[in-house]
Amino acid sequence: MQSATLTASARKIGRTAPPDNEHRVEPTIMPIRYCLYARKSSEDDERQAMSIDSQVKEMLALAKRDGMEIAEIRRESHSAKASGHRPVYNTIIQDVGKGLFTGILTWAPDRLSRNAGDLGSLVDLMDQGLLREIRCHSQKFTNNPNEKFLLMILCSQAKLENDNRGINVKRGQKARAEQGYRPCLPSLGYLTERRAGEVRSRIIIDPVRAPFVRQMFEKVAQDRMSGRDVYRWVQQSEFRTRAGKNLTLSMIYKVLHNPFYTGRFEYPVGSGKWYRGDYDPVINQQLFDDVQRHLSAGQERDWGTKEFAFTRLMTCGNCGSGVTADEKRKQTKKGLQRYVYYRCTHSRDLQCKEPALREEELIEQLIELLDHLNVNASGVKRKIDDEFERFSKFATDVLGISDKQKAQKINQRKYVEYLLKNGTVVEKRELLGCLKDRIVLKAGKIELV
Repeated sequence: MQSATLTASARKIGRTAPPDNEHRVEPTIMPIRYCLYARKSSEDDERQAMSIDSQVKEMLALAKRDGMEIAEIRRESHSAKASGHRPVYNTIIQDVGKGLFTGILTWAPDRLSRNAGDLGSLVDLMDQGLLREIRCHSQKFTNNPNEKFLLMILCSQAKLENDNRGINVKRGQKARAEQGYRPCLPSLGYLTERRAGEVRSRIIIDPVRAPFVRQMFEKVAQDRMSGRDVYRWVQQSEFRTRAGKNLTLSMIYKVLHNPFYTGRFEYPVGSGKWYRGDYDPVINQQLFDDVQRHLSAGQERDWGTKEFAFTRLMTCGNCGSGVTADEKRKQTKKGLQRYVYYRCTHSRDLQCKEPALREEELIEQLIELLDHLNVNASGVKRKIDDEFERFSKFATDVLGISDKQKAQKINQRKYVEYLLKNGTVVEKRELLGCLKDRIVLKAGKIELV
């Protein structure tokens, strides 16, 4: 009777009452597609942290037990300390945003984030409904205020542990430096040794390599060798590093500039804080200072700052490229000598065989060509005429030379020779810059074209 009344009421308002056996259909919820993420960072303690393979094995067992769908497994070995520095993790976040994954399966929350930036990206995906669940071995986090709050607390705690670890490490390194131990691998020529019962290792002299390192310093300070000379000397020997490798030129300079061999060191480098090392020095301070003075005296200026007199005035007669110059320094009995060589730049032909020409030889050839040089009447020639007008007056009034024109003609040539040999770079360029003839370097000789 009651059913008939309800049916009549439904007809009265224009609706059809559902059958007694019909039930409401709930909306279908799609299963969560998980991305299994395993990470092992550089700060992990191998005795405490699980390896990547172990993490994957445990999480696959968890997924099988709970019937979770693992769409993909991704591995990574980068630290989560800094935001955005993990390429695999960044790709997972992008794929979650695209809808490829709706869940992340990982061993612990700190595998995902140890910084505020990565944590914020996870929470944002949860707020948007794109990341439905983060599953760990003992916890689950969904788009629930309490669970998201717990996730943020756990990840923030991991960040706090990272920050404290950094402070503790720096404090320990400072204490070790104050005890005379540099907190890093010892320099070439030293070894580390740990005796029975000792907590920390100590630095000892390498009996094989330390004498060779001392000879490198002596070659520079006493034999006045350059860094490249030492490099060639090392290449002729059978010297090898602890790793069995040859010394490169940069390594040689690094050794020669390293004050660690004098028994003291700066830590951190550039801080100005120096410590006396608890180890035997390889060289004394006087030898080290002599090496630094010699190396600094032979150092060239920065690339591109050298000015040479004839580089812009000649071309290569073999390939048509420009002509550049190289400066070499060599220690001789007369002291440190400077040599300049002019050569082809090989800009048009990398295989150009044009030989280099020393600046002294170049000047001598220019002097021989003085009588054939076509000098512009203006510019430098006017300057030469003015100089020798004064010289001729001096020669006539003081020295008593009567043939003024002859004296001027002879001394003009001498003056040009003087400029080419002893003049400044500007004076040499002014002289040759007024030539109507083009100078070409060919077969080690200069020609006028």
